[in-house]
Amino acid sequence: MTPWIRVGAPGWAGVVVIGAAAAVLGATIYPDIDHPLVGTPYGVALGVCTALAAVCWMASILTRDASWVDRLWSIVPTLYCGIVLADVGFGSGRVAVMTALACAWGARLTFNLIRRGGWRPDSEDYRWSYLREQINQRRIFGWQIGEVGFQTFNVLFVSYGQMALVWWFTSPVHQAWLHADVPLGWLDYVAIVAFVGLLVIETVADQQMWRFQQDKQRRIAAGEPVAKPFLDTGLFRWCRHPNCTAEQAMWLVFYLFAISASGDLWHWTAGGCLVLLLLFAVSTRLTERISASRYPAYRQYQAAVPMFVPNPLSPRRRRSRAAYL
Repeated sequence: MTPWIRVGAPGWAGVVVIGAAAAVLGATIYPDIDHPLVGTPYGVALGVCTALAAVCWMASILTRDASWVDRLWSIVPTLYCGIVLADVGFGSGRVAVMTALACAWGARLTFNLIRRGGWRPDSEDYRWSYLREQINQRRIFGWQIGEVGFQTFNVLFVSYGQMALVWWFTSPVHQAWLHADVPLGWLDYVAIVAFVGLLVIETVADQQMWRFQQDKQRRIAAGEPVAKPFLDTGLFRWCRHPNCTAEQAMWLVFYLFAISASGDLWHWTAGGCLVLLLLFAVSTRLTERISASRYPAYRQYQAAVPMFVPNPLSPRRRRSRAAYL
């Protein structure tokens, strides 16, 4: 496949110059842009988010690797919460707790990404490679979309869209900042216990997947047979993506802090965790489409085990589980 942009020494220099110019321009213009968060620490976080999205996009072109947002995904929520925490002078218990929870979540996810090789060169997520190939093959009015189409998708959805989403689902900390004088209440403690419990579930699921993949790779390297090429035991016996289930639920729980602080059940900061549910629904179906194309038995697993939420009471699931497991 012919790359859309060939980056040699002149290309590197050009992108660096353009990036530096964009940073200076952004730092000059952004403070003068009027929006509802001007003058707030989460408005500062929005500016950081916009800059990081530009960095991700430029880095993806330089390296021909669209996974830069994936690498920052686990880091920036702690950064955004930290900006808010610094603004209140570390004097808000709720903001401090939210920052600590975001930090614990980010440390676990970053560690898991590093040990899986996600920060190595040429470690682009296989889903982006799959989508690049699919988009390159599409035609509109007889014109092949090609790499231009993928880069349009990259800048709008991958780089800016996903970075904006991470900023949005972390935004309940803004409500905690607005009501920094409201003390911690019973709902905050419920949120803390639920978040930590979900973090444990996600950690266990990731560890089970890690051990399975390590054993699978060892068997392949040794020429030994692999009974099943995908994991269907442990937590994965009850739902196909327990780590994703916990991930989505954690950010729903994170929103409980905003409810406790403001006393309002609904406001704009709820939108982030809801859009996150939509993203997981779409991205996980893409993952499963790839898995089903590689492993014929995966469709039986899909029929027997729910995607996210365990449902042992479903008659159809019980019949499929009896036949599969």
